[in-house]
Amino acid sequence: MLQTTKRPDSPVSIIGAGIAGAWQALLFAQAGHAVTLHERGDAAMTDATSHWAGGMLAPYCEAEVAEPIISRLGLRSLDIWRREFPDTPFNGSLVVAHPRERNDFERFARMTDGHERLDAAGLAALEPSLEGRFRDALFFPTEGHVEPRRVLPRLHERIVAAGGTIKFSSDVTAQDLAKEPDGIVIDCRGLAARDEQPELRGVKGEMILIETDEVQLSRPVRLIHPRWPLYVIPREDGLFMLGATSIEAEDTGVSVRSALELLGAAYAVHPAFGEARIVEFGSGLRPAFPDNLPRIGIRGGKISVNGLYRHGFLLAPALAELTLAYVQRGQIDNEVMQCA
Repeated sequence: MLQTTKRPDSPVSIIGAGIAGAWQALLFAQAGHAVTLHERGDAAMTDATSHWAGGMLAPYCEAEVAEPIISRLGLRSLDIWRREFPDTPFNGSLVVAHPRERNDFERFARMTDGHERLDAAGLAALEPSLEGRFRDALFFPTEGHVEPRRVLPRLHERIVAAGGTIKFSSDVTAQDLAKEPDGIVIDCRGLAARDEQPELRGVKGEMILIETDEVQLSRPVRLIHPRWPLYVIPREDGLFMLGATSIEAEDTGVSVRSALELLGAAYAVHPAFGEARIVEFGSGLRPAFPDNLPRIGIRGGKISVNGLYRHGFLLAPALAELTLAYVQRGQIDNEVMQCA
């Protein structure tokens, strides 16, 4: 066990008010620390990666391609989401496929657990809009989802209610904040932290927001796709987010190819999506290390939390809990933390 060089009640300055930084700020403020959260953007957070996220809380589904640590941290995060936001929709997620992707569907089933198989009647009972669309499905009943653009402001409100301070349009550096001798600095800047973590890269995730009242879904639906799975995530007011591209590029546009793939796959989930109104195109750059795994770096009174890749909303609560445990008790998680 490595003891932190700072007091367990030290003031905490956090850089970055996206999902990673917001959860750090909330847990530290609740634990009694004097927390200041700095964000270089404004309160709308439209430039943040979190603004373009899907918000899926799906550790079992992610096990198909992710390392076991993602499932471990993700399952812990589900408990924290339930504790802090008990109204979070935890009504599961669905995985479906057309006959031509049957082999991939069965592979997905073998690579994951925490699901039950539904036949066509069971699927229709769960999601009436999908009646007659698929012969079976995998149902992950304990998974959930949040709407990032609604839950992030709620996190910010909870931070202030717990005694924390949020400073928007505050473009500070870790070096600026480290001048306070007794303070702890937590760097959650994502890609902006490449000045100190040059191995970070941006992985583009594109999304399309559509609107229709002809389809009703109560939970995310993941369609097995030959190149990437499509997520159809229900939002409020008849909106649906289409997403799940992961492109090794650092531009922020949505390509014609991706748009065609996403819209075509949505149409394959339900033809009524073909008549939906397109509300928005957009993309965000997810910060990732070469191994696509999250990392908490510790150097004296400075801590960095980064590399959440495409699992930001899933992992952020558990990572904040680990950081707090280190500061308060010197507890180290060797799979996630690196100490210099």
